[in-house]
Amino acid sequence: MAELIYVMNMSLDGYIEDEHGDFNLYPHDDEVFAAYTELTRPVGTFLYGRRLYETMAPWETNPELGEQSPLTAEFATAWQAASKVVYSTTLTTVSTADTRIAQRFDPTEIQEMKETATGDLTVGGAELAAQAFTAGLVDECQLFVWPWIIGGGKPALQTTTRTALELRDERRFGNGVTLLRYRVMT
Repeated sequence: MAELIYVMNMSLDGYIEDEHGDFNLYPHDDEVFAAYTELTRPVGTFLYGRRLYETMAPWETNPELGEQSPLTAEFATAWQAASKVVYSTTLTTVSTADTRIAQRFDPTEIQEMKETATGDLTVGGAELAAQAFTAGLVDECQLFVWPWIIGGGKPALQTTTRTALELRDERRFGNGVTLLRYRVMT
């Protein structure tokens, strides 16, 4: 059975965006970017909210992104290989291949996807992840913790469900970022 993994960048104080809604907070770093690609390769399906989907879609719709370097080309290829499900009540069309729109997050559908998928699923976006946590569907958290204090904004972990986690792995990068991988305890 495939796993559902929550992957997110967050500040040291736990935010994914500042109080103005800006989530382009962190400087580019090749070492961290290569780790994103490594984690993206085995993903079979990305579950996104509209805003995150629109942020990520240029990895397919704008060829110049992949042409910037061998690192960006690898990421673009890995990202494009996966299916996407976009949860939105306002989006009517998508700009990427192998992408569908869902009006609402349906835990039963996600469980069925986990049972039949050939690759893992990731959930991106704090609000969508909160629904997945509440439904008991998240198997792992992969949190890139940046050494920044944002001071407020949207928290990375918005769930109101109490969840025990077990640290599986940690990886430190030269720029001070730490990737923390936690298994969700059942």
